[in-house]
Amino acid sequence: MKESLTPSIFYSADDKLRNIIESWLLDLKAKKRMSIKTIYSYGYDLASFLAFLNTYNSKIPNLNTLINLKVKDFRAFLSKENERNMQHSSMARKMSSLRNFFRWLANNNYGKNPAIRAVRSPKPTRYIPKPLEENDALKTIFSAQDLYDLPWLGLRDTALFSLLYGAGLRLGEALALNIEDIPRGDTMTITGKGNKQRVVPLLPFVKQAIQNYLNIYPLTKKPDAPLFIGKNKKRLNPGVVQRQIRRLRILLNLPDTATPHSLRHSFATHLLSAGGDLRTIQELLGHASLSTTQRYTEVDTQKLTKIYNASHPRANKKN
Repeated sequence: MKESLTPSIFYSADDKLRNIIESWLLDLKAKKRMSIKTIYSYGYDLASFLAFLNTYNSKIPNLNTLINLKVKDFRAFLSKENERNMQHSSMARKMSSLRNFFRWLANNNYGKNPAIRAVRSPKPTRYIPKPLEENDALKTIFSAQDLYDLPWLGLRDTALFSLLYGAGLRLGEALALNIEDIPRGDTMTITGKGNKQRVVPLLPFVKQAIQNYLNIYPLTKKPDAPLFIGKNKKRLNPGVVQRQIRRLRILLNLPDTATPHSLRHSFATHLLSAGGDLRTIQELLGHASLSTTQRYTEVDTQKLTKIYNASHPRANKKN
């Protein structure tokens, strides 16, 4: 048996199929350059499908089981997931993972199953980002210091929130930064999902916020030391950041939608409102697909409609 990339996941399968699964997961890591977190998601999705087949057929699945599945079998799986009140987006993701695995089986001569291509995934609910108003985003950044007695902690959060809003970073991307990643110029190289790198420009207020924090950074500035650290002097936990944003929601009377990620949404939405083009915003955010970035046009349209309805002298009058 091969050493597992997902040791905590149990696959209801015979040894041969488990070995095949591990080869697939290794390919996701080596050839697709997927993160361990993403690989775990793919593994869990396949494991849940195999567990269903184990119960559905009353026997442990093997490779032949998968190759001989019919459309009705995949639909039975989706029906079972629906009974568990699984969100459509989660069901669509599971089907995407299964399609990836079955495509890999075919490409690596383990056998083809054309039935899966005939199965339609549930259409996920379209998610519209919920950005903050510009003033609320700035208040979030510059009120971070009000929550701490220790100055370096307040300056840390100011620098962190500045990167999320001023450069559009994901929280995980910012927390993964080390001292050696601190820019010496006006741009910064960020490693995002799938280890893909992108270059983001840094506004003067972002650079200044980082410098203010570094001036009283409480550790020796070794190149591999984490940039953002907690009270324990170890890499900052995202849960701490989320808790601080919740406290700021109460302090500043922000909407419930105010989260660390809403600062990234605000970055994109405010750029679009100011005339930024979608392709540039896509590059800055590190989106693989332009369709993901296009969600922000719906936010901008909603805002324009709201302003129109509130401001135009004829908007609320009947003809």
